[in-house]
Amino acid sequence: MTPQPRMIAFIGAGNMTQSIVGGMVQSGYPANYITVSNPSTDKLERLQQQFGVNITPNNIDAVATADVVVLAVKPQLMATVCEQLKAEVPDLGDKLIISIAAGIRITKYQDYLGASRIIRVMPNTPSLVGQGMTGLVTHAATTDADRDFASSIFNRVGKTLWVDDEDQIDILSALAGSGPAYFFEFMASLQKAAVALGFNAEQARILVNQTALGAAAMATASELELPDLRAQVTSKGGSTAKGIDVYQAADIDFISAEALHAAVKRNQEMAKLF
Repeated sequence: MTPQPRMIAFIGAGNMTQSIVGGMVQSGYPANYITVSNPSTDKLERLQQQFGVNITPNNIDAVATADVVVLAVKPQLMATVCEQLKAEVPDLGDKLIISIAAGIRITKYQDYLGASRIIRVMPNTPSLVGQGMTGLVTHAATTDADRDFASSIFNRVGKTLWVDDEDQIDILSALAGSGPAYFFEFMASLQKAAVALGFNAEQARILVNQTALGAAAMATASELELPDLRAQVTSKGGSTAKGIDVYQAADIDFISAEALHAAVKRNQEMAKLF
């Protein structure tokens, strides 16, 4: 059952806010229940024109009538934004707070805001095309209804996964948050190789993009494990097997593990900065 709409204020109008708001409105969430605030008006006006939501350059005005506040500003700006809200919104502690900023822990938001119902959310950029992977974490002060509501928002732009603690959010962010960049890096390397073998850049991009899309769709639709799917495509002694041999000789498992460890470490470092 879909939770009842709540009045929701987004603080910040960047790409992630635009994708979430777009997913909400396009899937039936009432636009008049959504307010977006941002200091510059260009992004606000585009959001209003596209989706019919309420807009304001004033964070306090946006939050005043909201039941839910989504903090979508850069981590280095978060303390300043929160301190203003705490000073000027008397009932802030009664609102559900959702943060999509990287690195800042729930205990820090409690200090910043004097609020207790806080959910940390880590969406990723494919949310822009409705194919996001969002991790969520919270603590005992939030209600089941709060959790259901948060899930309902981010399910509108992809899939969601609740994790047990904020250490897991750091890991999830290293995989789902950073993961699109890993795939883009791999795809770009295939495109370069295809161009070197004679295709032009546009042909190579079409080949790589559609192949990646098809592989992801198969992996999502199939009940088989990924190694089994790989084996289905790999005839013994064939050309695919020769290509796989090259990846395995380069120890692709080690490369992926090292990439994740590096990203997790940086997420942990960022948590100490803010």
